[in-house]
Amino acid sequence: MPHAFVLIYSIVILAVLASYIIPAGEYERYEDSEGRELVDQTSFTYVEQDPVNLTQIFTVVPEGMVDAAGIIFLIFIIGGAFGMINGTGAIEAGINKIVSLLKDKEIILIPLTMLIFSFGGATFGMAESTLIFIPMGVILARSLGMDALTGMSMVALGAAAGFAGGFMNIFTVGVAQEIAELPLFSGMGLRIIVQLVFVAIASVFVYRYGKRVQRDKQNSYVYELEKRADSDAEGYDFKELTGRHIAVLIIVFAGLALIVYGVIQGWSTGTELAAIFLAMGIFSGLVGGNTPNGIADNFIKGAKDVTFGALIVGLARCILLILEDGTIIDTVIFSVSNILEGLPTAVAAVGMFLTQFIINFFIPSGSGQAATTIPLMAPIGDIVGIPRQSIVLAFQLGDGLSNYLFPTSAILMAGLSIANIPYASWLKFVWPLMLTWILASAFFMVLSIMIGYGPF
Repeated sequence: MPHAFVLIYSIVILAVLASYIIPAGEYERYEDSEGRELVDQTSFTYVEQDPVNLTQIFTVVPEGMVDAAGIIFLIFIIGGAFGMINGTGAIEAGINKIVSLLKDKEIILIPLTMLIFSFGGATFGMAESTLIFIPMGVILARSLGMDALTGMSMVALGAAAGFAGGFMNIFTVGVAQEIAELPLFSGMGLRIIVQLVFVAIASVFVYRYGKRVQRDKQNSYVYELEKRADSDAEGYDFKELTGRHIAVLIIVFAGLALIVYGVIQGWSTGTELAAIFLAMGIFSGLVGGNTPNGIADNFIKGAKDVTFGALIVGLARCILLILEDGTIIDTVIFSVSNILEGLPTAVAAVGMFLTQFIINFFIPSGSGQAATTIPLMAPIGDIVGIPRQSIVLAFQLGDGLSNYLFPTSAILMAGLSIANIPYASWLKFVWPLMLTWILASAFFMVLSIMIGYGPF
């Protein structure tokens, strides 16, 4: 597969060429009482062709980075803030402590572990950081008489359920809502329900599979691996939870609670959100015992971890700029909306979810996928009657679930490598759960249409 940057830049080049081929057209736009820009769905007209200059293939890249600067630097600051928090070791120690206390009570351990990781996925987009917990999950599962698939699933699928719900995930929902001009983290109630339902489905699935393996190891999809593996759980370092770690966790929970309070009170700017995260990171680093230089290093490390997602937002913005400069974006919207207008709104909404699910095969970055698709999907939704909040829901579900299905996902392939699980075995194991999650997603998409998921 081409690198995501190569793929998106190829789309930029195709957009430049398309401006010479696709007829130019425009909708009239207007601002509603809240200052949001909306499309007048009855106003489309073809206009004189105005293709972009071929040199814009190159000049549009810095323009896109500047145009998306607000989102890019928000991602960098929040990534750096979590780098400072992770640098204290508090999150790892807290999770290890809970898991070690429950390691002989799998009926509680599996759903609780998955719930904990789901909140990591739902709040700070826990993805790469799940990798450090996979060895713990594998060894713990084997100590219970289960297998590596069970152990990896407790960590990875728990985070996936939260990532898909994403009630406070700035890297997916936050970026998508910013582009769709929705209040930041609005619609939180339904997304929390989505997360909890997904965790419940996954917990039952993983527990039932683990118990089958526990009864007979030959039921394992990685039986040959398990025959070679050392099932002794000794040797894994369940990090000690110290007083400093507890204090850091209190700061983190207080900061997240403040963000929830702010959302309820109508705070909706990235500046306020970034400031809270930055304060959380700095105070966590100081309370966690790190030096100012160490805190700065951790900030840089955290920002570096999100560089891919941040830069891909700017690169994806280039597509939008080219389509706008060539006056063909409205022609694309007009053509797609004509297809969808003949469908029931609920069916069109489910179709948008499935489209996002497939797109993630090619653009395995939540931030990048949001920046690529939401500028098109939002006005299409305006025309066919799908709320913008439902558009964002379709994106987050499609992006979040497929991260743990497609082999183009670096996080999935890295996790499988750490656990020594072949991709074919993982696919055989996970597809029934993924199908159940897809059906649940379709239900939530239909529900979002029925309730007029808003604020708009």
